[in-house]
Amino acid sequence: MPPLVVGAAWPARWDALGSRTRGSRIVSTVVRTSPFHQRTSALNETGLWEHWSNCLAATRYQMSDKFEYFAIRNAAGLFDSSPLYKYRISGSDAERFLAGVLTRDIRRCQPGHAQYTAWCDDRGFVVEDGVVLRLARDEFLLTAAEPNLAYLAGLAGRLDVAIEDVSDAWAVLAVQGPRSRAILATLTPIVADLPYFGVAAASIAKVPILVSRTGYTGDLGFELWIPADDAIEVWDAVWAASRGQGVIPFGMTALYMARIEAGLVLLDVDFHSSRFAWTDDREFIGRDAIRRELAGRTSRWKLSGLVVDWRDYDRIYDGAGLIPPKDHTPIQDEYYVYDDELNQLGYATSQMYSPMLQRHIALARVPLDRSAPGSRVKLEMAVNHRYEYFDAYVARTPLFNPERRTA
Repeated sequence: MPPLVVGAAWPARWDALGSRTRGSRIVSTVVRTSPFHQRTSALNETGLWEHWSNCLAATRYQMSDKFEYFAIRNAAGLFDSSPLYKYRISGSDAERFLAGVLTRDIRRCQPGHAQYTAWCDDRGFVVEDGVVLRLARDEFLLTAAEPNLAYLAGLAGRLDVAIEDVSDAWAVLAVQGPRSRAILATLTPIVADLPYFGVAAASIAKVPILVSRTGYTGDLGFELWIPADDAIEVWDAVWAASRGQGVIPFGMTALYMARIEAGLVLLDVDFHSSRFAWTDDREFIGRDAIRRELAGRTSRWKLSGLVVDWRDYDRIYDGAGLIPPKDHTPIQDEYYVYDDELNQLGYATSQMYSPMLQRHIALARVPLDRSAPGSRVKLEMAVNHRYEYFDAYVARTPLFNPERRTA
């Protein structure tokens, strides 16, 4: 796949009210809107919004967030990922810089490909995670959930590397689900052969874009990187191509449902940045601390999947005279995990009832000696105003992993 060359002339920025500006950014305390807001606000039947990086993000569009979830799993859903922070890293030493910062070896990522990655402090504790897109030998785009410009710039030293915040320059539209490839292929045929974590230059509605086969749902999916000024034109083209195929926009709740099934971690839920608490030979930051922990097996926890035994779940609720609930709403909070003697082992950080797996599932930190698939534990949950302890077993993540995701 040839290198993807992105010019230095970045698209227009958006101010706090969504109006387009060039040059210096307007300072405002008003919550910002994304480049797609004109369309997403019209489709948001609930009027429910959340703050994501000081930007409005729909909690759900439909009255039923499960309806949106099933669109992802059975057809396709559209998600506005624009609030992500985005950094352009370029220069003759860009690869050398990222190889020294990121825990995944960027040297193995060729132009036209992407990687999920993380970066650590010198103790080996995670600062943050994101996806890095390699556009050319010396040009990269890196996503993050929180601001990282100052942190990254402070590590550049005398290297020939430029680190730019291009967050407002790009609108990002995620198209996720089993029909996503067929729909997008009618607009830009290159997606038909795009490999898992592949990146390509493309065009939709005569707008030059980047397309990556990435996403946060654990399903077949793509993300469209669109110049912010042209976001509406591309949205309209994708919406028109999706007509009659069960495609709808989905909000944060459906996204959280999909990501728990996929075993994808969430900042401030499944891990916390070390900044705020504050297998190879590359000298990336935190390497030595991580190698010592691996060699000495001194890790306290391993993030694993849990599946609740449905028979025990039903038994406990039946004993309380209650109908066993099967609530799909994600619970992103700590619930403790125990052994049979009710000694605390660890804790779950995310849990839900999976509509696809038809089981209660969780992401949990368990000690290493309980991390093997099939290991038995007990998950604490409240029933009728008292704590009960449900039989569960450890499972590999992703808990939901359809072949189409990587095929």
